[in-house]
Amino acid sequence: MSILPALAVQFQALFPATAHGQRRSRWFILTLQAILVPITASRTSNLLRAIATLFGVVIAQSRYYTFMASVKLPWTRVWEMLWRAIPDPLTGGRLLLALDDSLNPKTGRKVFGCQTTFDHAAKANQSRYPWAQTIVTVVLLKVIHGRWSGVPLAFAFYLRRITLRAHCIRVRGDAVRFQTKLAQAVALIERIGAVFPTVPVLVVCDSWFGNKGLFKPLRQALGPRAQLLSRLRTNAALYDLPTPTPGRGGRPRTYGERLGNAESLAATLKPSAQAYTLNLYGKLRTVMATDRVVMLKTLRCRVRVVWVFRTTQWVAGPLRCADY
Repeated sequence: MSILPALAVQFQALFPATAHGQRRSRWFILTLQAILVPITASRTSNLLRAIATLFGVVIAQSRYYTFMASVKLPWTRVWEMLWRAIPDPLTGGRLLLALDDSLNPKTGRKVFGCQTTFDHAAKANQSRYPWAQTIVTVVLLKVIHGRWSGVPLAFAFYLRRITLRAHCIRVRGDAVRFQTKLAQAVALIERIGAVFPTVPVLVVCDSWFGNKGLFKPLRQALGPRAQLLSRLRTNAALYDLPTPTPGRGGRPRTYGERLGNAESLAATLKPSAQAYTLNLYGKLRTVMATDRVVMLKTLRCRVRVVWVFRTTQWVAGPLRCADY
């Protein structure tokens, strides 16, 4: 709440100087204050009651609902202003961004972005094809009070191609065009990277996003300052670095000899593991880990694979580009 007075002045400049624009600016600040009150659920009806009860501002229900659903709110400039207002966004001189997608189940049939989607993480008592929104989210990773936290920075609704073919969905009068999750992720990270133009960006993701489909366009958008940190599949084939062969004609080899997969190399490299102290689950813990630079066909470049060994298990990853 203490940062709101400073942000309120900046938010006011984003709205038109007309009476209608300044009224919307005031409603926007009141809505933010109502959301930050811990006793208020972030639903439109509850926010409207909180504004009237806590701040004494009575807004007609129809006008407030129209305001909340307006497509003319300057969200792009608001988000960029919030990104710049983060006190200390860097960790070790880098911008750590976590990337993932999630499902947000709904019951209403007219909720924007909803579609029947397969849920691979559904439990036994849950539907495997819920009516839900699929959201691609980018968050800022930062240590807060001794624990790693994720601060949401940007998101996008993912709509399948079959959904857009069946129904024409429009935003601000323009038809929504199909984009893959990887293309949406690159667009979101590129927007964030433009606010921090000289800072190295390290994207942390799971094995589904950790491939060339994300890394290649990300490098094209941000250049060499974009790096990838990802989990590695246990059956991923790993190759040795190519060695030059003097006197041999043709194009130089891209990959060396096959070393095996992550699981087979884990048993081979475990005796060479060393102890490292990490901030894990809010405490400094000692883990055994080892690494090796290899070639990976999913990224088609040199990568550094780190194996972390636990008492009875091991984790292949994280995976990162070795030229960083």
